[in-house]
Amino acid sequence: MDLASGEDLSMAVMNLIAIEEHMFFNANKTGKVKYFELLNEAREMRKSLMKMLIPKYEGEVWCTSKHLLAASMRVMEVGTKYQTKGDTKTAYDLFKKSYDLYNLFWAINLGMTDKNLSPLSRGDVSVPTETEGLKLKKSDFLGNISNTIGKILDCCRE
Repeated sequence: MDLASGEDLSMAVMNLIAIEEHMFFNANKTGKVKYFELLNEAREMRKSLMKMLIPKYEGEVWCTSKHLLAASMRVMEVGTKYQTKGDTKTAYDLFKKSYDLYNLFWAINLGMTDKNLSPLSRGDVSVPTETEGLKLKKSDFLGNISNTIGKILDCCRE
């Protein structure tokens, strides 16, 4: 799959996840089972499209990928609400987080994190004492991933 189509497909999957969520709430708010049936139809479509995006995976990459896309979409939506209220500082911070989550989805599924995912393998940790946990250095792993993926993905390339 070319990455431009993959990017479009990932957005479709994000929206199908949202449709599943809305059908869940519609069913429970109205008491109508038909919304659960529609949820299942949206879920089956989402699964088939995700197979196009993620044909092979290990461990929990499939589920992690789904949650990265869902989280990215929701954080972006919250960002737009803050922007509408005029709180652009919070909105832009949320937009960056959303973009980083989205790009982490791609980094994982393009195999870019195989050697770099663990903070221990990156040298970005200090050895903890008995009274403190792991402390990451100030390097921005997600920011680095986003910069790299941003250069690779270009939905406008035909």
